Amino acid sequence: MNGGAHISQEDLALYTMKALHGEELAAVRVHLPTCAQCREELAAISNDLVNLAMSADQLPLPVHAKQRLLDSISKTASADRIVPEALSMMPVAKTSSRTSWIPWTIAAALAITAGGLELRINTLRQQVRTQSMQLMQATEENLHSQRVLKLLMAPSAQRITLKAGKTPAEPMGHAIYLAERGELLFQGSNLKPLPSGKTYELWLIPSSGAPIPAGLFHPDKSGDASVVMPPIPTGIEAKAFGVTIEGAQGSTTPTAPIVLSGAPASGE
Repeated sequence: MNGGAHISQEDLALYTMKALHGEELAAVRVHLPTCAQCREELAAISNDLVNLAMSADQLPLPVHAKQRLLDSISKTASADRIVPEALSMMPVAKTSSRTSWIPWTIAAALAITAGGLELRINTLRQQVRTQSMQLMQATEENLHSQRVLKLLMAPSAQRITLKAGKTPAEPMGHAIYLAERGELLFQGSNLKPLPSGKTYELWLIPSSGAPIPAGLFHPDKSGDASVVMPPIPTGIEAKAFGVTIEGAQGSTTPTAPIVLSGAPASGE
């Protein structure tokens, strides 16, 4: 938390990456339900992360290059050594027009060059670099960053587009899902605003059994929203994904109607 009434952008970014712990994590969880401004900023940061993932070209890395990147992440605590090497091996993703904070570890994973970032991102990135030594020493944070990298690079990861019913409605969602590791990224766009006390909920619909809750989200003023690495079981084959509108605390079963739905492409 910062010295004012709101959560700092750095803490919101770490919260999105599941890299915030202890009292800081508890403070964010208590504050978010009471502050629309911080929820909107959290949605923007999360959406930027998924936008970068969706915009990167899905080209396989050479075997030796991929191994060098993963070895670099696991063996060194120096951000200045990891970033140049990662940038040299990954395709450059298009940057979002949004100027929200993006942690340098994810920027490196998605091969975003410093020259292509907006001024605000450049300024915030310099602030984060002063804390990079401590960040890289945290084993749990390193493992989480590696999981995001592996999900984005995995050839067997499923990429799903969710659309609104049979009508040409504008709301849409995109998902990247890897069943074997229970890892999921979701990006929604052009979503309609919801009244107070309501939230969108993402569902994983398995081949057999009941739908599994996969995260709550609220769109920002542009109608964009994201869900990043929700806690879902591993090894669940997805028949489809869906989005419903639920109460503020979410639900254990979907409430009709399903406003967005989509299934993995044949063969994925």
